[in-house]
Amino acid sequence: MNGKELPELFGSMVFSDKVMRERLDKESYDAVRRAITDGTPLGLSAANKVAAAMKEWAIEKGATHFTHWFQPMTGITAEKHDGFAEPDKNGDLIMKFSGKSLVKGESDASSFPSGGLRATFEARGYTAWDPTSYAFIKDRSLYIPTAFCSYGGEALDKKTPLLRSMETLNHEALRILKLFGNKTAKRVMPTVGAEQEYFLIDKSVYEKRLDLIHCGRTLFGARPAKGQELEDHYYGAIKSRVAEFMKDVDEELWKLGVYAKTEHNEVAPAQHELACVFTSVNTACDQNQLTMETLKSVANRHGMVCLLHEKPFESVNGSGKHNNWSLATDTGENLLEPGDTPQENAQFLLFLLAVIKAVDEHQDLLRISVATAGNDHRLGADEAPPAIISIYLGEDMENILKSIEKGKAYSAFKAEELKIGVSALPPIQKDSTDRNRTSPFAFTGNKFEFRMVGSATNIACPNFMINTIVADELCGFADELEKAQDFNAALSSLLRRTIKKHKRIIFAGNNYSKEWEKEAAKRGLLNYKTTVDALPHYTDAKNIKLFKRRKVLSESEIRSRMEILLENYANIVHIEAFTALDIARKEIAPAVIGYQSFIIHELNEKKALGDYDAELEKDIIKKISALSGKFALSTEKLEKDLGGYDKTADNFAKALYCKDKLLADMEELRKYADDMELILSKKFSPFPTYEDILYSVKY
Repeated sequence: MNGKELPELFGSMVFSDKVMRERLDKESYDAVRRAITDGTPLGLSAANKVAAAMKEWAIEKGATHFTHWFQPMTGITAEKHDGFAEPDKNGDLIMKFSGKSLVKGESDASSFPSGGLRATFEARGYTAWDPTSYAFIKDRSLYIPTAFCSYGGEALDKKTPLLRSMETLNHEALRILKLFGNKTAKRVMPTVGAEQEYFLIDKSVYEKRLDLIHCGRTLFGARPAKGQELEDHYYGAIKSRVAEFMKDVDEELWKLGVYAKTEHNEVAPAQHELACVFTSVNTACDQNQLTMETLKSVANRHGMVCLLHEKPFESVNGSGKHNNWSLATDTGENLLEPGDTPQENAQFLLFLLAVIKAVDEHQDLLRISVATAGNDHRLGADEAPPAIISIYLGEDMENILKSIEKGKAYSAFKAEELKIGVSALPPIQKDSTDRNRTSPFAFTGNKFEFRMVGSATNIACPNFMINTIVADELCGFADELEKAQDFNAALSSLLRRTIKKHKRIIFAGNNYSKEWEKEAAKRGLLNYKTTVDALPHYTDAKNIKLFKRRKVLSESEIRSRMEILLENYANIVHIEAFTALDIARKEIAPAVIGYQSFIIHELNEKKALGDYDAELEKDIIKKISALSGKFALSTEKLEKDLGGYDKTADNFAKALYCKDKLLADMEELRKYADDMELILSKKFSPFPTYEDILYSVKY
């Protein structure tokens, strides 16, 4: 494919707005647009017409089936495929797809995680078409993006709270815009650009690693002689095999209307990144799920495996998914970018401070939004931000806020200055922000980059959290300013008070340092180092009130999500512990025994020949015997503690047991195994080493 063919290829498998305009009559098209922009329900007549047009288009593209594509709390997508083909009354084949089939589907809700919302016998669940995300064709099926809820209407998926959060954010942001005289914007949408990091390894080495197969990460493995120290992989020339893979990924994503834009080698060997162009948050979430699925399926076609785990390998970088979040109006204005008029600059400051206040007051929710067993291994290590939430603004922006707080002018700029329409406020310089790669939540000129998100995470969760907390702060700002008799004076007072109260969350230094950990504690910032530390705070009274106030989650939905996340964490660690025990007993122990026997045989051979020195053999036997003894004891301890797992009562107890017992056991077991790996002859290695894996894609 060449550049000339790209416009025709792009979105060719998407039932887009352009396709709808071409295939629907004006009345039906307008009905769909109202459903998208205003949330107006689509009548049955219009739904039937849309379904008919969608079916004909899909069949022309080679589709034979359709599926309601949804995002349950499993962390991956789900789909059940039904054929268009049905028999008519004469037994002949007809192709059928109705408006009812488009708008609503049914699934077995009891088979998906519900966190106690549904009992096993309460099986009915529904999928409901989300018209704001376009249908598409993949693998000869028409995919219809949907929300997923229980028979009683409770959200059982990732998409529903995201859509709810978008509505409340839109409502509150429009209130703020009206205060600044903006009467043209009809809708405010959060926008997101997701940067997806991943590892590519050869399938042959993957298939020899039980830990990668079962857990997505290595449970054993000594650090390689050459890792990422030289940083020669970062932005380096892309290997031809990887380049062919990336080419195919791009083409598959372009067909689906995904704006795959930037691709490059990341810091760690075998690590890469793909970034997509900004789009509305709902579309971005759906497209990121498609991106992850496409990376895996295309890698398989190329004889490789794509690893999306946050920390597949110790001693080198883990993989994140930087979530670049901003706010835009339907008229194209970015609300987090300083404008060209005084009025726009004051407006920008208010939106900026709404985000700062939201992050400070809801550090716990942001930490919860990225809390997974895999991400716990990544956060705070090898270039990933720590678990402490803070905001980086850049020197100039930080100084501006200090000036506003003190009521003094700030005129230290040499570049172009922008005037703010409030007399007590200083000018703002355009593009004054540097980068701080250690910051969890960094302002980068016209957006916030949330860098704590793990590579395997569905970004719907962090984004519905951000949307909700910012909407709540905008609501408070609007309540105060709408009552003000002197708007400028009230705005100036509000900005100063907000900066003074919430400046503790702003930090420009090294987030990795021990000094910052101490300083953050003095400031009263939270430090939930693990998922188990963070998740119980999901149900704190303030959080339940927040989500109910914003109509994003009910109390029962919140409690169910906490239970699901705790159960998922415990299950993952439990599987890892069983896998580690399996590998230790069936692979590592026999390999070590075999090597010991080999060395002892060599030693006895030398003794038989009268060579009683054999210092090398003696030294090896001494070292490996000491390590193997400790390894055996650690294996027994892990096995014993695995037996205690089922004695724990609830999900939190299980998760806590996994954190305190099983993870500690696995860490100890790994230490002795990795030390022995450094002694074993390559011939006796039980599985591919880090060198074998990280450098398995050679050309």
